[in-house]
Amino acid sequence: MKSVNVRLTMMTDHVKNFVSLVNRYPYDMDLRSGRYVVDAKSILGIFSIDLSRPIRLDIYSDECDDLLKALEPYIVKDEPAQE
Repeated sequence: MKSVNVRLTMMTDHVKNFVSLVNRYPYDMDLRSGRYVVDAKSILGIFSIDLSRPIRLDIYSDECDDLLKALEPYIVKDEPAQE
């Protein structure tokens, strides 16, 4: 499993593009915001969590470098995710 912090905005197109991107990959993925966990491939799930701060993306695969490269525009390295 690999985890990265991502930032999504409340803009519908931003979330839609993120969901479209992650749905191209076969890996199971969750987004964690505090105590809430949603499927990273679900638009409705994403809009049900707090997007005002970075959130943690858990990818249930160790061989997902292709996905991580595609997610670079969303990955946040300097700000902690919501715990």
